[in-house]
Amino acid sequence: MAPSTPSLKLASGTTMPQAGFGLWKVPADQAAETVYNAIKNGYRLFDGAYDYQNEKEAGQGIQRAIKEGLVQRSDIFVTTKLWNNYHSREHALSMAKAQNEAWGLDYIDLYLIHFPIALKYISPDELRYPGWWQDAEQKTIARANVSIQETWQALEEVVDAGIAKAIGISNAQAQILYDITTYARHPLSVLQIEHHPYLVQPDLVALAKDLNVAVTAYSSFGPQSFLELPEAFRKRPESISTLFETDAVKSAADAHGKTPAQVLLRWSTQRGIAVIPKSNNPDRLKQNLDVVDGSFDLTDEQIEKISALDKGLRFNDPGYYLHEPLRIFA
Repeated sequence: MAPSTPSLKLASGTTMPQAGFGLWKVPADQAAETVYNAIKNGYRLFDGAYDYQNEKEAGQGIQRAIKEGLVQRSDIFVTTKLWNNYHSREHALSMAKAQNEAWGLDYIDLYLIHFPIALKYISPDELRYPGWWQDAEQKTIARANVSIQETWQALEEVVDAGIAKAIGISNAQAQILYDITTYARHPLSVLQIEHHPYLVQPDLVALAKDLNVAVTAYSSFGPQSFLELPEAFRKRPESISTLFETDAVKSAADAHGKTPAQVLLRWSTQRGIAVIPKSNNPDRLKQNLDVVDGSFDLTDEQIEKISALDKGLRFNDPGYYLHEPLRIFA
């Protein structure tokens, strides 16, 4: 039996494993096997999204593990996200139902607004590959007049319908958190953000803690996650050293006999933040889970030195990489 992963208690009353497996960039034809193997290696949290286009296949991997008795449904925590074209009440509800059916697991544990910006509706049949663009040339972007309040209240209906156990938002900043808490009927349980030593966002993390909102970090390795993307997405990460090469990270890794990747993940989890790295390597799969069980702790000085790498440098920024910028982080 795989060791249990420490969990975070969410405002909804549910618990979420503090380390999980991120499904971004996992090819659909590999997702079922990848998820199944991750479960065998101890993973219980899987972070997906409609945008990733692998929900059905990821669900098949979980279903296989359940069928073989490796886990029960209650052992698994599935996070997925509502894409930007479906923010209206009508479309959010229908998409949540469709995504839940795609996973095939009866319910979604956590449903997030993927980005706090509404785009013009395109039917899923026509949106062959979800993205920011309205056209095949990937140049035209059309916003929709849908408020965050409407979208949030639609997600609350998703909870009412038993489709999701908890709800939250990704890629949001302080103003939106304050706003949601003024009308939320179901609690804002999780904030998922890009978070690494080049983008520490200490005030946002502190605010989330003040509001009893758990934080999940994505792209914990900073520029590493973006180097394999198309050119527009690579320009910023290619301009800076990888976090693995920094003295603060390398010296901490040497001191503890760990890899730089483990140090970067522990830098987050030791501060109460959940992480969702991805790997297809069996050894790294196990190493990435070895960041929440107390097997090693960074010193306060090491945490401070790693945090001092902060440059306010965001890599997942549609205000930078889109031909027609969406400056949601301005």
